Amino acid sequence: MNNKVLMDNLRCIPDFPQPGINFRDVTTLFKNHDCLQIMVDELYDIYKDKGITKIVGIESRGFVIASALAVRLGAGVVLCRKPGKLPAATVQESYTKEYGTDTIEIHQDAIDETDVVLLHDDLLATGGTMRAAYNLVKKFNPKAIYVNFIIEITDEGLHGRDAFEPGTDITTLITV
Repeated sequence: MNNKVLMDNLRCIPDFPQPGINFRDVTTLFKNHDCLQIMVDELYDIYKDKGITKIVGIESRGFVIASALAVRLGAGVVLCRKPGKLPAATVQESYTKEYGTDTIEIHQDAIDETDVVLLHDDLLATGGTMRAAYNLVKKFNPKAIYVNFIIEITDEGLHGRDAFEPGTDITTLITV
């Protein structure tokens, strides 16, 4: 999609968090009302006819758009967090990252077989975190799972979509 307003407002910070990484900072999109409206409108247009009942926001930047879009779609929001951050019983999924392993979790009563789930995060780079979230949500056997990112990085030799099974429904608003 690469909306010009979004592209013009996306900040890139070289060598963060380490040399050689060009960090795409979505906070510049979040703080701009026009950008926020464009993102929610574009996502609404994509998902309005999919029957979404729950949007899983990935910690922490994924919470922003997940919440705004859920209001528009009439869906609930499920928080996907690092261990120890959710107060009730949880279901976990561990995964390998570039620099070790990590774990994410959601409440065990957050999703059921009647749900149509949209997983949302800010950025697709290697795909590891979202693939773990996808695997976690699959444990609940929802009717369908959709995956969305604001930004997909392809210009640095990253192939985040390769982390997913063929046929996984993945959309992005910006590709860089």
